[in-house]
Parts: sequence; structure tokens; C-alpha cells
Amino acid sequence: PQHGFSLNCASRACKLPALMKVALASILVWVNLLALAAPSAAPSLQRTPLLGSDYVRVEEWARANRFEISWVTRNQELKALRGGTALSLTVDSRRMSYNGINVWLAEPVALHNGSAHLAAVDIATLLNPLLFPTKNPASRKIKTICLDAGHGGKDPGNQAGRQQEKNYTLLLARELRAQLLQAGFKVTLTRNNDSFIDLPARPDIAKRSAADLFISLHFNAARGAGGSAVTGAEVYCMTPARTSSTNARGEGSSSGSYPGNRSDPKNLLLGYHVQRSLVRRLGMEDRGVRRARFAVLRTAEVPAILIESGFMTNPAEARKIYNPTYRRQLAQAIVSGVISYKRMME
Repeated sequence: PQHGFSLNCASRACKLPALMKVALASILVWVNLLALAAPSAAPSLQRTPLLGSDYVRVEEWARANRFEISWVTRNQELKALRGGTALSLTVDSRRMSYNGINVWLAEPVALHNGSAHLAAVDIATLLNPLLFPTKNPASRKIKTICLDAGHGGKDPGNQAGRQQEKNYTLLLARELRAQLLQAGFKVTLTRNNDSFIDLPARPDIAKRSAADLFISLHFNAARGAGGSAVTGAEVYCMTPARTSSTNARGEGSSSGSYPGNRSDPKNLLLGYHVQRSLVRRLGMEDRGVRRARFAVLRTAEVPAILIESGFMTNPAEARKIYNPTYRRQLAQAIVSGVISYKRMME
């Protein structure tokens, strides 16, 4: 054949020196071994229409990607293991645990004919980016980070008594900038004072400064009965096209693509590494990596996340947020997550 090797002894290949033939055979063996060893990032799997979406049987996906699966609780909780990677899935739930960190699915895990099924869109936009991250080209280093201190000026953000979110996002941004500079990054801020900036203008600032990452900083609030008991960290990244956001109750599944969707795999990976660092380094309750079409994420042209670093409506967590020492620890955890992401990408 024109595009391949021939080992037919009637061909000229058999006239090659013996050492060259041995080398050629060795190369072919290694190629075959690598093909067998490498899991498939996008295996061709049978799809089943369930709950208005295409689903894939978890057992079939696991076999294609060399995971071993077992029921923790039959027809309720399932685990999948491969080397140091562990997934935990719960039937009728959108929350998945990936190596101990919660990540929210676009569609709930479904039980069909006694087998757990995952939505095909979650395999494509969540599992594959986590399991098979694509590195940046060697020329694309992560050097400049744009920090967005949420709210500002006439927009106070969340309020707890006299405390306003806008003040503490700015304090955190300044602390985080200092630590990122010390770690060797270049940093730009969308605001460095109590000024109001329109939401669409914030990603534009990142673009003008040639930033490689965009990180929007916020503090959370929970309203209603029991709201004061809610604690924890959550990190948002852009919702993939034609899927519903984490808290959208199904709305948005017909929404198309935005500029922020160009970085979907990297958005998710960055969000995961920052959430993991917040949870593990600070012991924060893990509210998970979530999806939303926030304005600052929709038009971001670089990998972008929005961090909710605790609840101002929880008295104990609020005291930490107002404490400079704790904000320093928050910044350290975010920097650690960014560095972990950078190592994965370069």
C-alpha cells in the first residue's frame, strides 16, 4: 500500500539490513502497545434516549476507558475506579464526585434496565476534559491573570448588616494579586477602587490586557429559612451550549454558544483545580464546581471562572471573610489551584 509498511518478503523491505528490520519491527510493536494502553477520550458508545437526552450506559463507558465499576448501594450509588482516579455517581442526582471533589452534571444520572446511565453531553463536556486534558502549545504559557473584584460603586453586592460584598471582593483581589505576583505571574485588576464597572466590560479588560486567565471573585449569600446555616465554597464556569445551568431547573437547554464556550474544557479544569484547593487547604464545605451563564463568563475569551468563597449570611463564615488573615489563606488556596492548573496545561 502507498501509506503504510509492507512486511511481504517479496518486497524490497526484506532487502533492508538486518538491524533496520529489527528496529522497524520494534517500532511497530511499541505502536501497537501504546494503542492498546491509551484510553479513548471519545469512544464510540451506544446511545439511549432517556429523559429527553442521549445517555450512555456507565458500564460500557467504563469498559472503554478501563475503569472498574461497582455498586455501593444497588441501583442508587455507583463507584468507578482506575488507578488513582475515582468517580462516584448517584442515580437521579446531578452531583458527581471526582477524586473527592463535587462536580455538577448537566443531566442527572439515570437508571435504565438495571444499569446506570450518564448523559452523553456530560461525558463530552465534563468527564473527557477532566480525564483527557489537552495541553497548551509550547508557545502558550500562562503568564497574565485578570482578577475581577465583584460588584463595586453603586452595586454593593450581598449585604450582611453594614458589611458589603464589594469591599471584601476588592480586598481579596488585592491580596490575591500580591501572592500571584510573588509566584511569578503578571496581574491586572478590573477595578482597584470602589468603582462601578458594567459586567460586559470586565472580560473586555482581560482581553485588552492580553490575560491568559480571568477570575471573578465573589462572596455568597443564602436567603430564606435556614439560610444562615449554609456554608461552603463553589466555583462556576460557563455552561456548555444547549445544556441547562446548575441552578436553572432545566431552563437554558436550548441556549446556543457564546464566546466563553470556546474555552469550555479549560474553564472546567481551572474550576476543578481551584475548588479542590479551596476544599482541601481550607476545609471548606464542598458545594462543587457548577455551571452558569453569568455575564462575565459568557463573553470571556480566555479560560474563566467565578469563585464564591463563602457565605456572608453565615455568621461564622462571615467572620472569617472579614478577617485579613483568613483572606490571605483564601488567596493562597486560589494561587495553589491556579498553579495546579498551569502544570496540567504546560
